[in-house]
Amino acid sequence: MDLLAITKSINDILWSNLLIFLLCGAGIVFTFAFRFVQVRKFKEGFHKMFGDITLFGEKAGGQGMSSFQAAATSIAAQVGTGNMAGAATAIASGGPGAIFWMWLAAFFGMATIFAEAVLAQKYNEIIDGQVTGGPAYYLRKGLGSKFLAGFFSVAIILALGFIGNAVQANSIATAFSDVVPISNLAVGIILAFLASLVIIGGIGRIASVVEKVVPVMAVFYMIGGLFVIFRNLGNLIPALQMIFVGAFNARAATGGLIGVTVKEVVRYGVARGLFSNEAGMGSTPHAHAVARVEHPVEQGLVAIVSVFIDTFVILNITAFVILTTGALDGQTTGIALTQKAFALGMGNIGNYFVAITLLFFAFSTIIGWYFFGEANALYLFGKKGLIPYQLLVLAFIIYGTVKEVPLVWELADLFNGLMVIPNIIGLLGLMVTVKGILQDYEDMQELRRS
Repeated sequence: MDLLAITKSINDILWSNLLIFLLCGAGIVFTFAFRFVQVRKFKEGFHKMFGDITLFGEKAGGQGMSSFQAAATSIAAQVGTGNMAGAATAIASGGPGAIFWMWLAAFFGMATIFAEAVLAQKYNEIIDGQVTGGPAYYLRKGLGSKFLAGFFSVAIILALGFIGNAVQANSIATAFSDVVPISNLAVGIILAFLASLVIIGGIGRIASVVEKVVPVMAVFYMIGGLFVIFRNLGNLIPALQMIFVGAFNARAATGGLIGVTVKEVVRYGVARGLFSNEAGMGSTPHAHAVARVEHPVEQGLVAIVSVFIDTFVILNITAFVILTTGALDGQTTGIALTQKAFALGMGNIGNYFVAITLLFFAFSTIIGWYFFGEANALYLFGKKGLIPYQLLVLAFIIYGTVKEVPLVWELADLFNGLMVIPNIIGLLGLMVTVKGILQDYEDMQELRRS
C-alpha cells in the first residue's frame, strides 16, 4: 500500500467518524456547560464586533489588534474555498439536506469557538515584544502539557501554513485558468509577491489589510449572491423544503437524483460545515488571542458572531444560489457546481464573478493561515524562526499553483485532523476554567447594573 492510500485510509477514519464525534460532541457539551451562551449573548457579541469596526482604524502593533481587526483576521481564515467549493461538495455528495446539518454543527460550534477565544485571551503572552497566543499556549500554560502544545504547533504549521496555503493557491489558479489566459506559474508568482507584501509587514500590516478586505469581499459576495437568489425568488421555498426534507431523506428531496443514507447526509454536512467555520480546529484562537479587550469573554462573544457570519451568511449564500438556480445535477461538484450556479443566475459574467470572489476569499485565507502558523513558529523557535517560515510559506504558494498532487491534498486533510485532537483535549480539560471566566464576566455585568 502506497503513502497516498495509507493517508486516505487514515483520513476516512478521522473525518468520517472520530473528528465529527469529537467536534460535535464537544460543541454540545460546551453549549450546555455555558448555558447556551451563543443564544444568550449573541446580541452583545454583535455589538462588540461591529461597535469596534475600523476600516481605516487604529494601527495594530506589538500590543495586538483591535477586537474587530482580530475578528476580521479570524473571518479571513474561515471564509475561504470551503464557503464556495465546500458547500457545493456537501450538497452534491449529501444532497440539500447536508445544509441542515451544517447549520446544526455551526450552532454548537459557536460554543466551542467561544471557549477557544476565551482561553486564547487568558493564556496569551508577549514574545520578543509581540503579543501572541493560541492552543499551544493554553495547552502548555493551562493544561500543563508541553507535548500536546508542541504536537499542535507542528501540525498547524504543516496543515495551514504550508500545505493548506498550497491548496488555497491552487484553487485561485484553477479558477482563473478557466476565464483568463494566464499560466498557473504566473498566478503563483503574483500571489506569492502580494502575500509577501502583507506578511513581511508583520501584525500591523496584516490587521490593516484584513480589516479592509474582509468587509469588502463579504459584501461583494452577498450582493452577487442575493441578486441571483432574488432573480429566482420563486424557488426559495422549494429550496428550503429540499433542505429540511433532504436532512432525513436525500432521495425524496431530489427526486432520486441523489440517493444517499441519512448517515452520509449528516457526515457530509457536519464535516464540510466544521471545515468551513473551523470551530474547534484550533486555528482562529490565534487571532482572538491578540485582540485588545478588557475581559476575555468579550472576544469570546465576538468569536461566536464570526461563526455566524461564516456559516449562516456566506455559506448560505452559496447554498441557496445552487438550490434556487437548479444547478444541482448529480454530477457536477465543488467549485465547478458553484460556477455553474452563478452562470445560470448571471449569465457568462457569473464565471468571472466566482473567479474574482474566490481570489478574495482564498487570498484572505492565505493571510489568515500564515498568521496562525506564525504564532506557532514563534512558540517553537522564537523570532529567529520567522524568516525561514515566511520563505517556506511563499514557496508552498507557488508550488500549489503548478502542482495538483493528490497526496498533498490528503496530507492537508490529515494534518488538519491531527491538530483538532490536542485542541479538543485542551478545551475539555479547561472547560471549568472557561465557566469560571464566564461567571466572573456575568458577575461584573450584574454589579454594573446594580
